[in-house]
Amino acid sequence: MKLFESVPSPRPCHAPPDACETAARPPHPGGIRDVFSPGVDHRVLEVYARARDPHDPLELRNLWLGRVEHELGGNALRPALAETWRSSRPRRDVAPEEVLSSRATVRFVKELFNWFFRDDLYGELRDNARYILSSGSIDEERWGLPQSLKECIRYALDRDWYGYSDSRGRVPAREAIAAYENARIQGARYGTENVAITMGGTFAISTLADFVLHGGPRSPSPALCAIPNYPPLVETIARRHDVQLVPLVSQDGQTSLEPLIDALTPDTPMVMLQTVGNPTGAAVAEADLIRLIRAASPSTVIVLDECHEWLGDYGKRSADRAAPQVVRVSSLSKTWSAPGLKAGWFLADPAFIDEYYEYASSSFGGPPSFFYTTIEVLARLERWLITGVETPGPAEAKEFESSYDIDLARLRNAYRGYRAERLRRSEDLTVLRDAATVRLSEIPGRVLPPRFSINTAVELPGWDDSYRCFRDVLRETGVSVFPGILTFCLSGGVVRVTTARPWDELSAAFDRLRSHAAPGYGG
Repeated sequence: MKLFESVPSPRPCHAPPDACETAARPPHPGGIRDVFSPGVDHRVLEVYARARDPHDPLELRNLWLGRVEHELGGNALRPALAETWRSSRPRRDVAPEEVLSSRATVRFVKELFNWFFRDDLYGELRDNARYILSSGSIDEERWGLPQSLKECIRYALDRDWYGYSDSRGRVPAREAIAAYENARIQGARYGTENVAITMGGTFAISTLADFVLHGGPRSPSPALCAIPNYPPLVETIARRHDVQLVPLVSQDGQTSLEPLIDALTPDTPMVMLQTVGNPTGAAVAEADLIRLIRAASPSTVIVLDECHEWLGDYGKRSADRAAPQVVRVSSLSKTWSAPGLKAGWFLADPAFIDEYYEYASSSFGGPPSFFYTTIEVLARLERWLITGVETPGPAEAKEFESSYDIDLARLRNAYRGYRAERLRRSEDLTVLRDAATVRLSEIPGRVLPPRFSINTAVELPGWDDSYRCFRDVLRETGVSVFPGILTFCLSGGVVRVTTARPWDELSAAFDRLRSHAAPGYGG
């Protein structure tokens, strides 16, 4: 049984000429927003002011939804929630700092996140959703896992490779990841001792929060979570320790970390930061990241969620990312379009990994051994891609252990297909994202041009509440957008559009949005 005996042809291109032509146009000057802040606005404060118990996240959620139902008037679906809002009254003054430091805020946003998917979009409102641009994921049927990696899954199944394994992952896969990450970061010196394979990014951060924040002396300072951010990640930290939300302003596609640096204390136990923001696609300034790492106490664990760090030119990543207190998390969810595989890895100091081994072996045993070959192969092929290898030679073939029975001709064919598919896929998705930016700027809307990832943030005219915007736009156009509040954008009506969809769907959805964006619409 030989690896790469049969590798299907690469997937075809899916960016049509119309999308390419649109992407080549400059966005409408009046439709671009250069600066974005997720800070707390008056509508958030109003909900906390009216709550009987501002520490009850479910009451906060119901008040938020109740206000939306009340404002929808004759289009409301849940009269009882609307009455909850109407029967409430202001009870106190609330400052933004109280909202950002409240445990209830994290859970409230997570409960609203749950409601959006469970009760609204895929619940009562599913029949209304003709175009779903709110998923945050790629259309896997068109831009899914590369064929060479799918062959690795078939190969592992045929070899019955799904038994017990090391709780950090199989050594050859960890070796391949270390070499790949060394190629990504100039000056890094990772080895197998720095790598732990995990069950995806969300699971990794959940286990890291548990590992870091449980068991030792409780810090008097809160963990710091930069926002915007993904609710399940923040909630998993807030379950273990007090959390301070830190709004970060982005400008011209770059996010400043100054507020996060200012919030550090010598006792800060953990910092959790997405290096590319969701929904903005803005990247942290690398100089700021260096300052953050160097300013933090050696006892502060800095968790970098790097999962959105793709579809863009990051430039040089600093070797400070490999500092002893930094943990870098990656997964197959975004870059390789395989969120359902629940596979990924993190890199950390060897002493941290050694301690984590005991935690992992006691808590969940280990990651799925079934995917080790896939992870090993993608790390090797990706390293060759980013280091400029065009045709593998004998040296590359020798990187694989003899049990794979690698044939150089088969390896070259698999890499040729992988390289073509990965480059074409990046080109397609970048074209679609750029074309979406142009179309959204012409709605009229105010769009934040993203530098990375597959999401674009936009303010549609007439709304100061992103959840209300979702409800109105879905009802009037059949287009589902993702409310910014669900990523801790605690001000304004910004919504997220996922652009990794077929162009005919995107174009039709943008036509519908534009036809309904008349002055005053949605107000």
